[in-house]
Amino acid sequence: MLLQGKVVLITGAARGIGRTTALIMAAEGADVGLVDLLPEVDATAGQVRDKGRRASAKMFDIADPDQVRHGTQQIRQELGEIDILVNNAGIVNNIAPLVKMTHAAWAREIAVNLSGAFNMIKAVIGPMVKKKWGRIINFSSLAATGGLHYQVGYAASKAGLLGLTKTVALEHAGDGITCNAVVPGLIGTELVHQMPQEIKQGALANIPARRFGLMEEVSHLVAFLASDRAGYINGEEIHIDGGMRLNVSTLGSRKALKDTGFA
Repeated sequence: MLLQGKVVLITGAARGIGRTTALIMAAEGADVGLVDLLPEVDATAGQVRDKGRRASAKMFDIADPDQVRHGTQQIRQELGEIDILVNNAGIVNNIAPLVKMTHAAWAREIAVNLSGAFNMIKAVIGPMVKKKWGRIINFSSLAATGGLHYQVGYAASKAGLLGLTKTVALEHAGDGITCNAVVPGLIGTELVHQMPQEIKQGALANIPARRFGLMEEVSHLVAFLASDRAGYINGEEIHIDGGMRLNVSTLGSRKALKDTGFA
């Protein structure tokens, strides 16, 4: 088992990639602290216990430093010191062009997606430094490097996470701590599968792999980065996107290229 005897804390653990990561890490031997604002986080805890591991589920807002301090302390009391932090929680519901995005919407997106990760790192890194071992995995996005129409807050917050990741790695590599960023493309979460069919088909056309990623594929990557096997990987942006970030533009549509014999 990759994570036997470790304690991992995962934010955004009620559903999607967060829940899948919790279950895979439990299968790899970890006890799991679970954080979310959704009550379904308790169900994830039950699934972790079904795998024979300990679980502690807490509901708090990672954008609030006081709630973070209190919530993480409760998890420590139940599971012990936190060895691994997975900053998965994020919001992507403030969709508007820059000229129409409100200051409140912008501030909330930055508070959750960027300051929330900062708050969580601050809450757990002290004991990692003392133990001379720790793993921090932050979830960024392709929007961090390529931008995203009508989601300036989301794109900016995810870009900020890359700077946070690299700075934590620089400051704490000597303490035996790694901090890396996972950069997913379109992953087959519940929300992605709920998108209109025409939008999904358009998205698939831009993915060289011609499919959405599996949540399990992302979670296995996270589990590897959290393990001793990844001890020399630090400050990296690791894409898991089926090649979506690559230059896959063509001089014409696929149908047109096929008709002319070029594809």
